[in-house]
Amino acid sequence: MTVRQLLPISSLVAFLATVSWSLSLKPSPPSHHRMAPIHSYSALRGRPPFFTRVTNRQVFMPSAPSPRINKFKPLSATIPDEEMSSYDIDEDEAAEQSIAELSVNGEMPHTIFDDSSVNGNDSYGTSTATERYSSTLQKFSLTLPTVSKLPSRRPISSHDVFCNRELRLDNLKAVGFDMDYTLAQYQQPAFDKLAFDGAKEKLVKSLGYPSEVLDFEYDHTYWVRGLIIDTQRGNFLKIDRHKYVRVAYHGFQPISKNMRKQLYSRTFNKVPSFTEKYFVNMDTLFQHVDAHLFASLVELKDYGEHDFLDAKTYEEIYRQVRECVDLCHRDGVIKDEVAKNPEKYLVLDKGLIPMLNKFRANGVKVFLLTNSYWEYTSTAMNYLYHERKVDADTQKKNEWLDLFDLVVVGSCKPAYLTDPYLNLFRVMPKDGSLRNTDGLFEIEALGEDGARKFLEIGKTFQGGNWNHLQAMLDIEAGEEILYVGDHLYADVLRSKRALGWRSCFIMPELPEEMRIFQKQLQLRNSIMELRKLRDEFSQYKDMLTRDFESSCDDGMSDEWESLFSQIEEDDFMVKQKLSDASLEYHSAFHPRWGQMFVAGYQDSRFGYFVKNYACLYTSKATNLGLASMSRSFRTSGELLPHDNEMSDKFTCFVDEDNERIP
Repeated sequence: MTVRQLLPISSLVAFLATVSWSLSLKPSPPSHHRMAPIHSYSALRGRPPFFTRVTNRQVFMPSAPSPRINKFKPLSATIPDEEMSSYDIDEDEAAEQSIAELSVNGEMPHTIFDDSSVNGNDSYGTSTATERYSSTLQKFSLTLPTVSKLPSRRPISSHDVFCNRELRLDNLKAVGFDMDYTLAQYQQPAFDKLAFDGAKEKLVKSLGYPSEVLDFEYDHTYWVRGLIIDTQRGNFLKIDRHKYVRVAYHGFQPISKNMRKQLYSRTFNKVPSFTEKYFVNMDTLFQHVDAHLFASLVELKDYGEHDFLDAKTYEEIYRQVRECVDLCHRDGVIKDEVAKNPEKYLVLDKGLIPMLNKFRANGVKVFLLTNSYWEYTSTAMNYLYHERKVDADTQKKNEWLDLFDLVVVGSCKPAYLTDPYLNLFRVMPKDGSLRNTDGLFEIEALGEDGARKFLEIGKTFQGGNWNHLQAMLDIEAGEEILYVGDHLYADVLRSKRALGWRSCFIMPELPEEMRIFQKQLQLRNSIMELRKLRDEFSQYKDMLTRDFESSCDDGMSDEWESLFSQIEEDDFMVKQKLSDASLEYHSAFHPRWGQMFVAGYQDSRFGYFVKNYACLYTSKATNLGLASMSRSFRTSGELLPHDNEMSDKFTCFVDEDNERIP
């Protein structure tokens, strides 16, 4: 089968351009690259970086060297004409692409609204709660004394627990917690640097990577959760809920809009599922380390002079990065340093012990389910319990265990939630040694009240699976368990989708997202108004077009032409302003990736999964302790586009008989 038969015309153009670049601008690659797949940028250092900013159809590298890589080679070449897409109506996509390009050059968009006018509060005045609800109360003939005692404005903070699916706390029988980035919050970037520096050492000294790797510096602010790493191409992607790639980088360099579409929208007329094994989801803060180290190596491979890296694919480099970072979590590089200086890496939370005691006092069983092994779990939890570093004798007592009904370490999530054949081992807390158990058979053999008897022997375990956990807690229905964790896939999605557990997602980044959203609220409202205006222009143009087509005019008169021309001109002016406003709005959240929960005007992939799989979400686990045990969490309600448009006070509904209904 020929290449022409395999590729559509658009992909063939990109393919031929790529071949042309590599033949005309690059010396012959070593023999081990001559059969490299066309989607791999490989070590073709002479190839123009078509993933960078586009100006006048020329592709070029930034003139200033990257702070992360010493050697850049400015190159330029003509790329194929940009093709239009059905997505191109969205001016916000251009704004997001502009963020990527501005961040490379160190520029920032100008401010449309000054800070004093964007807090979004001025229009509410000083009305009391009674005044706010007076119309509704009168309509339903309600007299509610409590309303007069409510604050004039409803306070909302990052300490609140937000709800995607209704949940009553008093209907729960058990609440479980992950440890890392859930009960145990970490100081960034200090904690991340332990893994980053340790992995660099392993790459150089154990795997033979160039010594320049030791000069890499970690910058956790470069990344946000919810991105996807394309390990096969060395790319980093932000996609929306419909799997459309909104922003993409190759290493630290932005991919042009045209090439982004060629790679992820037009290839073989098939939309990627992003579930292939070479796509890695950045679902946890731990993965910032992997991402930064991988991006640094991508640039070193592309622009450095290293035969060692030339011989490796991006996928192989990522796999070795992942192995080295993972080894740092297991061989003492991280654990030993945290044990020496826990105050440097762990964040104390005064609400931790009261929250756990509150659940247990109300008859709710509390369990810890973590992938960390016993030694590290003991170190971290002792520090959080005593609020200081403890001596060896105190640590062996593990008094923090009194806060839990059950503790499972080394759980191997997400397999713990899906594989019923994983074996359960009993942990001896004094020395960390393991003992075999017969799991469910042993519980059953103990007869009546077997779960209680089984836990009286010891309540600390390693491994096992969800069957063991639910049996030990004497719980039959998954909906009676609320599990709290920070990993979107391993903690939230798998527990919800496979077992029906209720879930609470922990987002330490939420306070900053909320602060910026509040500051940019007026700008956002203005953006949405401009979008409504453009949509109304389109609707008006449709109406005029129908009138024109039904008229008896042989051709378009000057009057008709003037009407249509004016609509186009007005729409263009709004689009220009809207593009500038969207650029300012997105870059306020993050200079490269924009708002975490949003891609364009859609939910981002990250926001989509949070909305669909996290029953609750909040900034830290102890916020749950601020709610009373009788609390019912309610959703804010969702509207489809037709209901959303009809709910606007400036719209009117036209029924089938063309009668306007205010």
